[in-house]
Amino acid sequence: MEAPLYRDPMFDGAADPVVVFHRERGEWWMFYTARRASDAGPGFAWVHGSDIGVAVSTDGGATWLYRGIVRGLDHEWGRNTFWAPEVVWADGQYHMFVSYIQGVPQRWEGHDRQILHHVSENLVDWEHRGAIPLGSPRVIDAALFPLPTGGYRMWFKNEEHGSHTYCADSADLVQWSAARPALSGFPHEGPNVFALGGYYWLIVDEWCGLGVFRSTDLDSWQRSGRILDRPGRRPDDQAVGRHADVEVVGDVAYVFYFTHPGEAPTAADDSHERRRSSIQVATVRVCEDRLTCDRDEPVTAPYLPTHQ
Repeated sequence: MEAPLYRDPMFDGAADPVVVFHRERGEWWMFYTARRASDAGPGFAWVHGSDIGVAVSTDGGATWLYRGIVRGLDHEWGRNTFWAPEVVWADGQYHMFVSYIQGVPQRWEGHDRQILHHVSENLVDWEHRGAIPLGSPRVIDAALFPLPTGGYRMWFKNEEHGSHTYCADSADLVQWSAARPALSGFPHEGPNVFALGGYYWLIVDEWCGLGVFRSTDLDSWQRSGRILDRPGRRPDDQAVGRHADVEVVGDVAYVFYFTHPGEAPTAADDSHERRRSSIQVATVRVCEDRLTCDRDEPVTAPYLPTHQ
């Protein structure tokens, strides 16, 4: 299978991927932050004003076709910013939890961020349900996982509190418990939670690869190394892996992550080459109670199931 897995054909800034199975069509849909890497606007405007892009695979993940941007996310007038979607199937419909910033700021910092909730019957048309009350004006990067006792837990980055991972619980994805710390002590972002090999795993973007944490109860997390912290050999994969999503298929899993292939020190800070990003996929396994990932190991399609 060719690498990189996917590049956004509009602005070349695909980041923060999440993949979900379309139950009616039997296809895999990838939602991602469509950063405007090729835009020549001032400052950091190119990381804002972003839509959520959609690419579709009909061949088990081998190839992905750009289909456009998500409709129905805006709940107020103007050009606004959407980042880092999380999409899950629950209670007979699809739910999206997406980071939101009003307008198109020119700076990274200094702007309120919310996590918004939307629902859809078909992954195309989305209805806004409001912001999740998480007790902070600076929250992004939602990740959901079902609790063994019922209901769901959301993990997210709380920038107001050290850029640590916080969490909140919900029985119905409408009412939420008070947010509380889940992983603290160092800054990070982009949490993702999954189950594999008899453990729960939490991976976070540490900007030098993905930190790995292991749990048996989804409450207490033990550090268990790091993955995607060393350059790979595939095209566009010679940089650290960033903000990832994991899909579990039997006793193996597949991590979808993005890289900045042109982030070498020789690249100009404001160049398209330095800004652009590519999405990759690699195999994840549990070996001797540790999460392992050889990003150079070939991934042969179809690797995603064609029915669920």
